[in-house]
Amino acid sequence: MHMVIYALVEASTHDDALATGKSVFDRLVGADPHAGAVFDYYVTFDEEDMSVAGKARWGELPTAAPVDSEDGQDLLERGWEATKEEFERNLDRVKEAIEELSDEEIMRDEDLARHAFHKVGAYDGPTIFLYTEHGTGIRHCGQLDQLLEESEELWIVPADVHF
Repeated sequence: MHMVIYALVEASTHDDALATGKSVFDRLVGADPHAGAVFDYYVTFDEEDMSVAGKARWGELPTAAPVDSEDGQDLLERGWEATKEEFERNLDRVKEAIEELSDEEIMRDEDLARHAFHKVGAYDGPTIFLYTEHGTGIRHCGQLDQLLEESEELWIVPADVHF
């Protein structure tokens, strides 16, 4: 499965932002020897010759944009809304499981209940769409707000990832 994720990185130029974004995505696919793979591979939107990922799958997206630009705000909103929607969807599944299933049924992962619990608590992976320049998933609005307030030259870099 494919999804678009976003790295929020400090940079002074477009090229620096793209390079830092790629280092974040490298960590998330396990290319960094000190990081575990969260996704199988990634494609950034500067790659032209892909036939099933990146632009070929999602159309034109900026390769990197300052967060305070119109493109940057659009990418940020997409990433945050996707994170919220995925969290709320999984939280609803958890609430339903608690109301309808016995402890034993939850323990057996009836109706993928435990899987939903896991997704609600995830720190990275397919339920998280925004990442810091350290590869840390942004899980709540306080975390995002703090990053936006503390950063001087924040850029957002999208990538198509496969999981």
